[in-house]
Amino acid sequence: MQIKKLPIEFVTARPILQTIEKAGYEAYFVGGSVRDTILQDNIHDVDIATSAYPSEIKALFPKTIDTGIKHGTVMILSGQNKYEVTTFRTESGYQDFRRPDKVTFVRSLAEDLKRRDFTVNALALKENGTVVDLFNGLQDLKDHILRAVGKPEERFHEDALRMMRAIRFASKLDFTIEAATETAIKHHAELLEKIAVERILVEFNKMMMGQKPVKGIRYFLETGLYAFCPQLNGQLMRLKRLLKIREDTHLENENQVWLLMCRVLTISSNQSHHFLKAWKTSNELISAVSNGLDLFEAMDQNTVSEQILFQTGKTVIKDVLTVANVLPNAGNSDQLLDRYEDLPIKDSHELKINGGILLKAHITTPGPQLGKLLTILLNEVLTGKIENKQPDLLLEAKKIVSED
Repeated sequence: MQIKKLPIEFVTARPILQTIEKAGYEAYFVGGSVRDTILQDNIHDVDIATSAYPSEIKALFPKTIDTGIKHGTVMILSGQNKYEVTTFRTESGYQDFRRPDKVTFVRSLAEDLKRRDFTVNALALKENGTVVDLFNGLQDLKDHILRAVGKPEERFHEDALRMMRAIRFASKLDFTIEAATETAIKHHAELLEKIAVERILVEFNKMMMGQKPVKGIRYFLETGLYAFCPQLNGQLMRLKRLLKIREDTHLENENQVWLLMCRVLTISSNQSHHFLKAWKTSNELISAVSNGLDLFEAMDQNTVSEQILFQTGKTVIKDVLTVANVLPNAGNSDQLLDRYEDLPIKDSHELKINGGILLKAHITTPGPQLGKLLTILLNEVLTGKIENKQPDLLLEAKKIVSED
């Protein structure tokens, strides 16, 4: 197969391959960028594999960085672009089920490709657009099949994260995992415990944000991988609720992923902190999900107030509405955005009074009373009891203090 029209990313990188080949070595585009080009999807990183050893690559190009020299990777700086070029290699001794204990540089493309995870990712592309397919990856692409290269048991022992990558690709590409590959995942699911939570989190998020998340979720549950993820063992019945989300579900960000997860697992705002910490998510995500769950709970009880909308903010409200749209019986979500837009202020900094002004006016003193007074004034502005004007707010503050 020959690709007649290469993406601009490959066209720009062609001189790199041509320079390597002119020196007598082999060089190919490899990995997901080749797969996505054939599928006519957008490509991201351009990875290059070569028969030249790192020292030989460094001798060919004036500007390089040793980004992963132990594993044969050198970054070439070409104008404004950066290209990672990795020497063909074999690997052995995966004691941590993630990284090889030994890397051996080789001159053979076949030896390099057979260590890769799936046939659709084991394609190589020459600079002239010719596709090199040694493992029937083109046919698997055509059939929408995800198949491990060689023996799937060996591939998953080499890198247990590949099991999560399999279900992620099933969701992202809307592919079916080949039977032997799926069976191997079921038999080796416990190896996922050997993998850092942060790496599992990345794959899980990508799976949930794929074009067919229900397909990925089904594999996640049926293979038993869920049982070796933080806080999910013993939660199968609740997790099955994910299979009932709309088939056309498209989650746009991680906040939506974890709002959905907390909803199906009936995790409250207070409980979400512990749950999300176990997944090693960011503090920003934890805060956003907590606020979103507060809004969900208010929706459940039909008690959504201006204060809750203000606290939640427009971005998280949109995330809540997206999740509500894919779940059955999510609560009353009508006109929440309209109500938010009608709030007199959207940020506490917009309040025409602050602690400094109150202290300067000798209305109160530093301490808890000051914070309490500002909260009362903010809520009165939000509920329309008072206009957001400094004179009015000062008068109201004096009144509140005097009544105390």
